[in-house]
Amino acid sequence: MSLRNGPGQVPRRPVEDRPAALARLGPAPNDHGLPVLLEAVDATVDPPAWAAHDTDRLRALLDRHGAVLLRGFAATPADLPRLLRPLAGDPLPYRERSTPRTPIGDGVYTSTDHPADQAIALHNENSYQSSFPALLAFHCALPAQAGGATPLADCRRVLARLDPAMVERFARRGVCYLRNHHPGVGLSWQDAFGTDDRAELSAYCARNGIEAHWRPDGGLHTRQVRPALARHPRTREDVWFNHAAFFHPDGLDPALREALRDRYPREDELPHHVTFGDGGPVPAADLAHIRAAYAAEAAVFRWRAGDVLLVDNLLAAHGREPYRGDRRVAVAMAGALDRQAVGTGHRIGGETP
Repeated sequence: MSLRNGPGQVPRRPVEDRPAALARLGPAPNDHGLPVLLEAVDATVDPPAWAAHDTDRLRALLDRHGAVLLRGFAATPADLPRLLRPLAGDPLPYRERSTPRTPIGDGVYTSTDHPADQAIALHNENSYQSSFPALLAFHCALPAQAGGATPLADCRRVLARLDPAMVERFARRGVCYLRNHHPGVGLSWQDAFGTDDRAELSAYCARNGIEAHWRPDGGLHTRQVRPALARHPRTREDVWFNHAAFFHPDGLDPALREALRDRYPREDELPHHVTFGDGGPVPAADLAHIRAAYAAEAAVFRWRAGDVLLVDNLLAAHGREPYRGDRRVAVAMAGALDRQAVGTGHRIGGETP
């Protein structure tokens, strides 16, 4: 994929004194009203220049809805960094990778190189890290022939659907993420962390609260404990923000799950595993309940060439449907947040986080 591919280049008009007049609210793309749609008055509107002048409206829409779809701008992947900068700063590198991605340039990546016949469950980008992006920007150069939608879910509404007693358990105990980079299985630790220097990786893990242990076969075992919830730094709303259901092997295709468990009988040897922060197992009923809440809130829209989707990474989870045919979607991320900025996002025993 090229930074410049897309529906074709057209002359772009300069942004005038009234940027709000260059993009208007469109009809809701689904019953959930997510994402909210902003349509360009015509394809000559320069999306990054317009966004730089209309940041207040974009931020207000993101705070309210969690995701904004920009349509009709004839955007290209090269527009993503310039779109992000006035809203959240320079694009971030993709560290602690859990799926393969190909760099395109200037902080832009393929959205994922995960096999086309497999779904990617709803999740918040890098919620398992000590530092994670605040804002995501996706660009569609070519929609899939069939499938390939990017479902979204409002994480405030997901949290509201969850049983309060279960939420309290997760809030008190946190989530522990266990990962094993076995040679020849999944992403190598070199690809996941973007380095082949063991000293550099060990220093990164120490800075970010990750326990790292080298395996005799040259692989790497990591363990990190994170809160299960967060509080949005601007809206001050609590959100469900973790990878508990996403990384737990209970959510894998049954055949793949059994094959992995045959190969790695001990759960702490699996490529990914999740427990409570104190090491206790997460009940299967809790995982099913979480997935049902995501499914109930899943909102789907259909990509068009040139679309740009802005996603507040705390307020909205995203995923990917399986698809057929070629599909070209790029992503860039910006606005690093850390756990100190978002707290634990939940009152425990009457205490404010």
